[in-house]
Amino acid sequence: MFRPHIPVNPLPTGIITPPTRPAPTADVEPRHESTPTAAGHPSPAAIQPRTTIQLTPGSAVALAAGGGAVVLVVGAVLVSMLLAVAITGVSVAATAVVLRLLVKDLQKGR
Repeated sequence: MFRPHIPVNPLPTGIITPPTRPAPTADVEPRHESTPTAAGHPSPAAIQPRTTIQLTPGSAVALAAGGGAVVLVVGAVLVSMLLAVAITGVSVAATAVVLRLLVKDLQKGR
């Protein structure tokens, strides 16, 4: 069902062959969920549920502190990057103003 059916053209003729779909047959066996699949993996019904993770109050506080630290570090990095971009933009603008004034003064002097 999920395998692509690619048309086979032995020679490039310019004629496009549409993909073929097999006709449904009545002799298809129903799938049994309790037996392993063809690859040997157990069916979804046979998989045991996962155990839950239990947090003690100390580990919950440590987890919250770690998450807060990560948020603070990421925020500091992002703010510093924004500040670097802002400083660069201001310095480029100031340089452009100075160069414009110098070019204007050079053209007046001629």
